[in-house]
Amino acid sequence: MLFPEHVKIVEVSPRDGLQNEKILIPTAIKIELIDRLSETGLSVIEATSFVSPKWIPQLADGRDVLMGIHKKPAVKYPVLIPNVQGLEQALAANVKEIAVFCTASEAFSQKNTNCTVLESTQRIEAILLIAKKHGLFVRGYLSCVLGSPYGDEVPFEKTAALAGQLHELGCDEISLGDTIGIGTPLNVTKLIMSVAKNVSIAKIAVHFHDTYGQALANIYAALSLGVTIVDSSVSGIGGCPYAAGATGNVATEDVLYMLQGMHIKTNVNLEKLIQVGRFISNHLKRPSQSKVNLAYEKKSTAPQ
Repeated sequence: MLFPEHVKIVEVSPRDGLQNEKILIPTAIKIELIDRLSETGLSVIEATSFVSPKWIPQLADGRDVLMGIHKKPAVKYPVLIPNVQGLEQALAANVKEIAVFCTASEAFSQKNTNCTVLESTQRIEAILLIAKKHGLFVRGYLSCVLGSPYGDEVPFEKTAALAGQLHELGCDEISLGDTIGIGTPLNVTKLIMSVAKNVSIAKIAVHFHDTYGQALANIYAALSLGVTIVDSSVSGIGGCPYAAGATGNVATEDVLYMLQGMHIKTNVNLEKLIQVGRFISNHLKRPSQSKVNLAYEKKSTAPQ
């Protein structure tokens, strides 16, 4: 079994991690979170979203956050874009990388964006027509790739076809999201093999929530197929506002620990990352969801 020599970690805590928090996080804390993450060696940090504050109040300060962070030349700071209006705001803020999103689940599409899957892809096409004229890098998120919180089936073939469509429309990267965290290594393998018929493995990312404790095993399965892009969230924060019961993203600290044990390079400093996890967990007033973070905390407080 061959594994990649290097993996790109896409840190999603400032956007996907914080968007589900009911207590509004101060803008200054969001800026400090991103600045601290920028010092860990991460090359991609999803900063925020230009979404209507009516739908996601937590991200209403997106422009202020983006304008306030200390951008490092070697780090990309993509933002999530729901529509053309959001793209216009992003362009005004001099954004260079964006992400768009949809799903093969009709039920989730209606709940999440109040439109059909077809209408969602039409919105994305309109965004991409403008984005590509401005030379933007575009990531396409696919949600509920292994099941929907509303009970409708999401066949692998349907997700694979949609992934191929997003790629043809101009998405440079496709992130497969297990929004409710129900995936296991076998169906993850089947999904990726199906999607890889339409999109190169080099352009496929995986995005796992850890609802049933399967995220690391699922990432391992993806790596064994040659996937080199993994989404994660420091301290395991996150969830989806439109997927009740979906727990946080897989913790970046835990992903990094596993990758280091597999001798896979990431250029990310684990010790610095653990400190960032503690920082945001303290502000959220709850323990980190990272097993590695908790283990290091116990080790540091154990009697010598």
